[in-house]
Amino acid sequence: MIGYADCFSGISGDMLLGALIHCGIDQHLLRNELDKLDLGDFEFRVEKKSIQSIGSCKVTICSKRRQELRTLPALLDILDRSNLDDTVATRSAAVFTAIAKAEAKVHNIAVEKVHFHEIGALDTVVDVVGTITALHQLGIQKLISSPLPLGRGFVNCDHGRLPLPAPAVCEILQDIPVYGVKINQELVTPTGAALIRTLADEFGPMPPMTITATGYGSGTHLLPDDQPNLLRMIIGYAQQVDENQVVEVIETNLDDWSPEMFPFLTDRLFAGGALDVSLTSILMKKGRPGFTLQVICSPVHALDLKHIILIETSGIGLRFRTEERYTLARKEVSIDTSWGEIKAKKVQTPSGPVIYPEYEECKKIADLHHIPLQEVYNEVRCKQKRSEQ
Repeated sequence: MIGYADCFSGISGDMLLGALIHCGIDQHLLRNELDKLDLGDFEFRVEKKSIQSIGSCKVTICSKRRQELRTLPALLDILDRSNLDDTVATRSAAVFTAIAKAEAKVHNIAVEKVHFHEIGALDTVVDVVGTITALHQLGIQKLISSPLPLGRGFVNCDHGRLPLPAPAVCEILQDIPVYGVKINQELVTPTGAALIRTLADEFGPMPPMTITATGYGSGTHLLPDDQPNLLRMIIGYAQQVDENQVVEVIETNLDDWSPEMFPFLTDRLFAGGALDVSLTSILMKKGRPGFTLQVICSPVHALDLKHIILIETSGIGLRFRTEERYTLARKEVSIDTSWGEIKAKKVQTPSGPVIYPEYEECKKIADLHHIPLQEVYNEVRCKQKRSEQ
């Protein structure tokens, strides 16, 4: 089971917890787990709200008594004394530690001396432990998050007036994909940043999956232009696809290069990790005929392939962009034919599996037996139809 945190309006602890509750967890079991923290009497309230006509859950934590400003060691002691599941306690400790380390660096003090509202507040403790408990209860084994939007402006807190994104958030989100938006509000809180930094296995677009549940957690503030202040959690079963679903597309136009070099160039590009290579005839400036060379690859191989293109062609510049793609699951199979076994690809299409013979395999048989290539293809297709009957 995998979960996708769609943070289109940012993330906070209560938004993430609300989205998981909206996915259908047992609130009674959740409250029983939270009681193990022995934090005294507090109200754990979940309200059904409609934001831009979208149903969601809003989590609110209240206590009649004043909460102390706890340090990180005090929080870790609470976890140690609780009867929480070891995995929940360990992951909760990692979230609190991430916040404390960021605050310590920002304010230039020792981690164990960090003494502030953000991690000592009752609601933050409940948000962190509740979120991790909910993930555990829902059976989410892998969590993927969208890149995070960061607002601008200023926010008032116990440390005074701070710029947005908050300094602690910038520290926590190092090496995490983010992007700026023109909203003068805090969209990512330190707690939300620490939760997603600690719990997410990767960041990027929604992965191939069969959706089983979708939940929305609502934030507190109204956003401009009627943007819904929601976090969406999508849960489902992974559709295993071995190929990269985020690719880099590299292109260049060539008007003084011989296409005789293309087979050699193609071999080098595929050896370097290219997923696809194509050459298209075009008409260039001044009426000269030319070609557009396009290479599709995983981003990890992009730099090496760019160097190959610039070395092996007359190109002096490249265009490149990142795109998403959707591919069908496939696996290698062997088809028993009159000439022996032939390797083929079994592709799972929306209408059912389809067998595609491997060209090189069929070519070898056609050459060896002096028969038309199409005859080999036809027998493979007939074998497929018989197996489906």
